[in-house]
Amino acid sequence: MRQLPGPLSSRQQARRFAPWLALPVIAAFALAAFAWWWKQPEVPALLGKPQWVDEQQCQACHADAVKAWQGSHHQLAMQPANAGTVLGDFREQPLDSNGVSTRFRREGDSFWLNSEGANGQRADFKVAYTFGLEPLQQYLLELPGGRLQAHDTAWDVEKQQWFHLYPEQQVDSRHPLHWSGSQQNANAMCIECHTSGFQRGFDADRPRFDSRWQALGVGCQSCHGPASNHLQWARGERQAPSNHGFALDLRNAGNQAEVETCARCHSRRSVLGGDPSPGGQLYDDYQPAGLSAQLYEVDGKIKDEVFEYGSFVQSRMHSAGVRCSDCHEPHSAKLRLSGNAVCTQCHNPQARPRRAGIQAGGLIGKDYESPDHHRHAAGSIGAQCSSCHMPGKWYMQVDYRHDHSFSVPDPAQAQALGHSDACLSCHTEDKPQAIIQAFADWYGHPSVPHDGGYAQALSGARAARPGAAAALLTQLGRRDLPGLRKAALLAELPRYPSAAALNAALQGLQHPDPAVRLAAIETLPALMAPQQVAQQLPALLTDARRAVRLAATWQLLQLPQTLRPSGTAWQAALVAYESSQRTQLDRAEALSNLASLYQLSGRDAEVESLLRQALQRDPHFHPARVMLAQHLERSGLGQAARELLLAATQEYPQEASLQHAFGLQLVRQGERAEALRRLEQAAQLEPDNGEYAYVLAVAWHDSGRAAQAIDLLRRQLQAQPGDRRGRLALAGYLGAQGNHEEVQALREELRDINPEDPLLR
Repeated sequence: MRQLPGPLSSRQQARRFAPWLALPVIAAFALAAFAWWWKQPEVPALLGKPQWVDEQQCQACHADAVKAWQGSHHQLAMQPANAGTVLGDFREQPLDSNGVSTRFRREGDSFWLNSEGANGQRADFKVAYTFGLEPLQQYLLELPGGRLQAHDTAWDVEKQQWFHLYPEQQVDSRHPLHWSGSQQNANAMCIECHTSGFQRGFDADRPRFDSRWQALGVGCQSCHGPASNHLQWARGERQAPSNHGFALDLRNAGNQAEVETCARCHSRRSVLGGDPSPGGQLYDDYQPAGLSAQLYEVDGKIKDEVFEYGSFVQSRMHSAGVRCSDCHEPHSAKLRLSGNAVCTQCHNPQARPRRAGIQAGGLIGKDYESPDHHRHAAGSIGAQCSSCHMPGKWYMQVDYRHDHSFSVPDPAQAQALGHSDACLSCHTEDKPQAIIQAFADWYGHPSVPHDGGYAQALSGARAARPGAAAALLTQLGRRDLPGLRKAALLAELPRYPSAAALNAALQGLQHPDPAVRLAAIETLPALMAPQQVAQQLPALLTDARRAVRLAATWQLLQLPQTLRPSGTAWQAALVAYESSQRTQLDRAEALSNLASLYQLSGRDAEVESLLRQALQRDPHFHPARVMLAQHLERSGLGQAARELLLAATQEYPQEASLQHAFGLQLVRQGERAEALRRLEQAAQLEPDNGEYAYVLAVAWHDSGRAAQAIDLLRRQLQAQPGDRRGRLALAGYLGAQGNHEEVQALREELRDINPEDPLLR
């Protein structure tokens, strides 16, 4: 776009009006016009696209912020390895952990690890960068192709000793978590959040990385965005609106903008493609992980390594307007105050929040530091707010991280639902019932749980307890439910179909939180016919958030060709989806996604090449191997498909997905006996996998082993009462044997879980 012309100088203006001054008829008009022009403020030159700058310039105006930042975990997140930055003792004895040995060596200012490489052979690898500061420091080793890999041996800063990140596993070169593999590739997995202005720079044709960054460490521009326009504004060269030349004014943007800025690193998320830049919307660059059973406890507390965002946005404090910098000084990242003082900024006898903008309606005036409240000796660990309301977990062996959902202890609920609890986790020497009774004596029995029944409803849905469907719908009707929690409930609806469930999912498509819209998109296909999906989802192709647009595109691609949308919006959506994957060609997942896109859109000629590239990137990414075998089989290369899966099951005999896929392939090829053996092996390797159990039961029944099939389905349904397909198959097999009494019992059990289930009709 051409830049608009800037204001004229006074001499240029005078020259422009000179011819008119020679005409007496309009001289007066010209003079008046000239006077009007002269009085107008100069039109500022337009601000250009912001560029990254050298942050040495920031200190001149922001000395206090820079001083606080210096020496922080952010500044020292990634450093060149040298005598001044490496904390580990490279003169130590070798570390042997579960059959894996690592040796250490220092030569002057160079540091070396002797370890098993990708080929299974031991070699010396030079440490290129340090990663982190404390409680542990990791080390990045440079491999051919520009790859920087995070080694799985780390230095415990407190204990001053080496340790292995996976001590219970024999992580050798054949293991997916080996330091040389895709899952430990720092170019794709780590460096973005340890540098400023990171560009992955993967060249798929060579293939190699040429990763670049503006600066090591998390600097000013990592949060505020590229500062070229800000510097021009500060020098008076340009005028800027209230954001002073930044894409985002963090100071005045509100808590959501600040929290999402921090979440770009402090969250479990997947990248949507490209090189994200600060200042944009979180769901345009990333898709944060939901509250799945693998990542979060049923009450929303952290479980797997998910960082802070997912727990904090569930909290009442987030909904009240609290932001990260209310508790953490934004430049040093340290707590603003020590001990309970950081909490009593708001939770005090006056019920007065620390600043305007935080809603005070939910605050209760009280002396929260009194033993009358916390019931522990003053100054003890139990008297600390964080001990009860921010219980944490250990990650990477030595890194203790606090939960940020600010939950209220509830030992009775924890005992009933199986989630952790601050009281039960601390007082392990006491019987749980004694803790539960003492808690009830102190605080009474609330008629409604502190979370409004969310955890009970989610737990009931996952366990398919009686009343599960009704409880789900009740919770989904709440207006005060945080978006991630509503999304978690929507994800359970496919097992509880009804008209009300469909209506809840349709309402989710209109929800202001993109997390809810994403969950609704994934839920709808299980609750309605493809023709209805084709009517509902096209509107989401132009959603405000990129993550939602991509999800809608993917779901519409699953429909038959005749039901997919047409027109410019659909074509643009397909281009955007393909572009998103093509910016991540270093990842096996993206290559497999592209292969799926091409297969669904009739570009079969490119599918095989993409899947083979995926397996070159990550030999442990088994979905690509299964998909490749299926593609070869569809292409008339059944023998090649068979050889591929046979070799895979021999190389990875404990991988259930490969045994299952091979079993299904053998069924299609008519080799029933060997197929059954493979299907049985898959079910044995993953006994909790409902899909494997169902397929095996059907195979057993069709091969004349009805009793075994029925017994397996009974056990499966007992473990997973919400398995509707397994319930239907079991009822059919029992009915064929004339066991109508048990069939009726299955129906009644389903009626208790979801009285509106269509199966009951």
